[in-house]
Amino acid sequence: MRLLRCIFLLTFPLCICAQEIAIDTVETRWDMAKYDFGNVFKGVGYAYSRPLHWQGSQWTDAAIVVGATGTAYLFDDSTSEYMRGIRDNVPKVVRDYGFEYGSPSNNYILTGAVYLTGLVAKDEKLRRTGVLLISSATAAGFLQQVMKSAIGRARPLSGRNKDTYKPLWSGDREFHSFPSGHAILAMTNAHAIAKQFKNKWIKGGIYTLGAIPTVSRLWEGKHWLSDITFSVFVSIFTVEAIDRYLDKKYAQKYNSGTPKKVSYDLNFGPGTFGISMRF
Repeated sequence: MRLLRCIFLLTFPLCICAQEIAIDTVETRWDMAKYDFGNVFKGVGYAYSRPLHWQGSQWTDAAIVVGATGTAYLFDDSTSEYMRGIRDNVPKVVRDYGFEYGSPSNNYILTGAVYLTGLVAKDEKLRRTGVLLISSATAAGFLQQVMKSAIGRARPLSGRNKDTYKPLWSGDREFHSFPSGHAILAMTNAHAIAKQFKNKWIKGGIYTLGAIPTVSRLWEGKHWLSDITFSVFVSIFTVEAIDRYLDKKYAQKYNSGTPKKVSYDLNFGPGTFGISMRF
């Protein structure tokens, strides 16, 4: 937790600097809180309802998610063996950060702090950031819990192969692999915060902080590559859906005039294959 506090104290001022002083039209903080938490729950419902409204481009995105996850699945064994082999070479401070930042309790401490700062300051944009963080983490986090229980995939550290499943999870945490909760929470936070900035170096730094807990699940043997690949997509699409919903609820928007679009590129090279996403 000490490491998390240090990182929070170093990075949180960036979030505050990114906010513009907003004139709040709501009279009291209590009214603001009621309005904001109403949007948290409505945002979660909005995210869950999106598949009912998918059209051509959304189905294309879904196909890309399936394709990327399937491609990662082909490399599950080799990547798991390699990453678990380098675990002892990873500095302990990095390993500790990877575990602590992605845990649900620490996640809500940090996201709650962002929201409360905006509420106290009566800063609409910072309040909206907190609403986006909390609702996105809640929506994606609950989804991954349901999927873990329903799918029951064996973790790498269980000693079983990647094709071992106990559907409708019986309570054995060794069958709690797909998808990754740490990856979902870490990347949800990273994407939600990075959306506030236009500077690519700041964005890159934020995504790096989110990527460490995601990759840590590989060297800890908690998840397969396909688990975290799917989790990253879930994080991004959840944040994007709820952000669009919040555009209707708050006057303050992120990077006004910038199209909110996620694009994909296939990357081929000597010994490499991958999909990159641009936000």
